[in-house]
Amino acid sequence: MMEYTRVTTLAEVKDLTIEQLDFLINDEANSIGMLLDHMNSVEKAYQINTFEKRDYTDEDIQILNPGLELGTTAREQIKGNPVEFYLEQLEHTREKTIETFQTLPDTWLFEQRPFWDGELTNNYFKWFHVMEDELNHRGQIRLIKKIMRKSGE
Repeated sequence: MMEYTRVTTLAEVKDLTIEQLDFLINDEANSIGMLLDHMNSVEKAYQINTFEKRDYTDEDIQILNPGLELGTTAREQIKGNPVEFYLEQLEHTREKTIETFQTLPDTWLFEQRPFWDGELTNNYFKWFHVMEDELNHRGQIRLIKKIMRKSGE
């Protein structure tokens, strides 16, 4: 499911220009480049949480941001990159995910640890969320592309 989701995401963005990747609908919006960076940061965050079984350090947060949290800082910093920049990041992070998945037993999916609001959550749900997050943002990417076409970008 994650691989199919990724293939469809890549198909949406593979031919975009830097200007299209940086396009903002308004002053508070996320660009397509920001969303791609966010997808990468989310996956890295879940690698830390589930593969390393630990909370995020301040150093982790500095590496994951501004893509993880998005917002003003991300709008200022995540721009000017060609699509290949984002695709390489996504590919490198996904390779680590798949390689690690291949080393884990199926029972790992059902291991539970405290997560959101301290609730016990299993790895299956966490990785479903990684995929669901990408699907959600791919929908936003499609919407941004439609708005760009209507605005002549």
